Amino acid sequence: MGQSAAPSAAPAAPRRTRWALVVAAVAGTGHGLFSLYWAVGGTWLVETLGEDIVETFADQLWLLLPVGVLKVGFAVLPLLLAERGRPISRVLRIVLWLGAVTLVVWGGLNTVVAHLVLAGVIQPTGGYDHQGMIGHAWIWDPLFLLWGVALVMGLRHPQPLRITPDRQ
Repeated sequence: MGQSAAPSAAPAAPRRTRWALVVAAVAGTGHGLFSLYWAVGGTWLVETLGEDIVETFADQLWLLLPVGVLKVGFAVLPLLLAERGRPISRVLRIVLWLGAVTLVVWGGLNTVVAHLVLAGVIQPTGGYDHQGMIGHAWIWDPLFLLWGVALVMGLRHPQPLRITPDRQ
């Protein structure tokens, strides 16, 4: 009886892995495209970043170009490698895992804190930017969290992302 369950469970892992990597790619690409959009002067949803961030980077929008490119690159890289069945080096796999864990911790913690501020549980000294806090509670930090969780799920299964020995 145990043997009949194993064959049906084994093929599902690569499919779940692929879908997790698709979700990670979409979430990360969305995040990155907004960075690129704002870098070239776009203003839609910019108020959801918070006044402090907007004022700090108002004269340095060009910094969002490399940030956006890196976000998009790291968002799609695991999916592209998996789709092509390409092995990844141990170093790249570690970098992807570190990125995934960082996204989960950063996105999760900031989502919770933003919701606690909006609920009045945490009351920042000097007040807070309501639109920015809504953006962090409901858009940007949950998107980081989704990206990270999906990436963790996609990296758990080594089948499509084979580890190869480093050749250096």
